[in-house]
Amino acid sequence: MTLTDTGPLVALINRNDPNHAACVAATRRLPAGPLVTTWPCFTEAMYLLFRAGGYPAQEELWQWRTTGRLILHDLNAVEIERMAELMGTYRDRPMDLADASLVAAAERLGMRRVFTIDSDFHVYQLADGSALELVS
Repeated sequence: MTLTDTGPLVALINRNDPNHAACVAATRRLPAGPLVTTWPCFTEAMYLLFRAGGYPAQEELWQWRTTGRLILHDLNAVEIERMAELMGTYRDRPMDLADASLVAAAERLGMRRVFTIDSDFHVYQLADGSALELVS
């Protein structure tokens, strides 16, 4: 399983996205198994996919969830509090809700790999001070 940010979700479905080819190539380097994302990333992806391709693009993302290609991680109360803390820590970037949700999920799930096209993830650190492993 690989934690996945909004950008790759959109780029993989929207063939006109400038990052489409790079994200398709990156999926070949990922370990077997589903992609994992959070509700904030899923919501953001749905919005961007509607703007790019209407309901058919959104429907494709829903199908990924239905078939198990994408798992939606449910954030718990501790993760939500951690998201607020992270957004305060990185307010100078600023860190958005979706990014904070992925860092909090990574900490809870013990996952260090994040599939993203967002350069801000080079700056973010986990609670133990370690860096995330970025796939892009």
